[in-house]
Amino acid sequence: MVAARRRTYGRFCAILASSLALVVGGCSGDDDGGKAPDVSVTADKLCAVGAVNKAAVGALEVITGATLFAPTGEESAVAAAAGELTREAAPVGSGTGDVCSIYPRPESAGPAAEIRVVWYLSSTPPKEDTARKFTRLPMGEKAGAAHDSAFVTFPCSPKDESREFPDHVSVWAQSQALPTEAEGDVRPLKNAYATLAHSFALALAKELDCDGNAGLKPKPALIPAT
Repeated sequence: MVAARRRTYGRFCAILASSLALVVGGCSGDDDGGKAPDVSVTADKLCAVGAVNKAAVGALEVITGATLFAPTGEESAVAAAAGELTREAAPVGSGTGDVCSIYPRPESAGPAAEIRVVWYLSSTPPKEDTARKFTRLPMGEKAGAAHDSAFVTFPCSPKDESREFPDHVSVWAQSQALPTEAEGDVRPLKNAYATLAHSFALALAKELDCDGNAGLKPKPALIPAT
């Protein structure tokens, strides 16, 4: 009788240990304690399909040194920016807002840890930019590039003439690091930022249904304006 009890107790302990192991394993699993998976995407998947074209994919690699990036949600997309821009245009004819923020992976500790793309809206033509760091480029109404940012301004006349829309939209692509002095040959960085700004400007012009894509060509113009 005693031996039987010992065998029963032993089996009970073994079952209990096995059950505990399953519970602990189920709690820990492969999800790193419940943390969200570390997902990365390629540049062409950022900020909605079409925002970062083929040329801009290469530009982002020049700027950040990365080929993988943190994914962006629907709120960080050209369509969302176009909707916000249109709503802002109706009452006041001017404003500013975000298009997308880009974070390279593995996370960079350098000046390209975050690239922010924003839009500006104005009812008047762009004024002459006196900032010496910008090289003027023949794109849209006005464009310029520096070693840490670039912009493209274009006039938007909607194909649908019944729509009210201000004439001038600027798209900026800029590093969120503290401003630094340019060193060495910065032409590759200037071209990369200009290419990125052009890609987003073209995507936004298409989303806004600007007549003739606001005069923006499929490829960026990187030869400085004279």
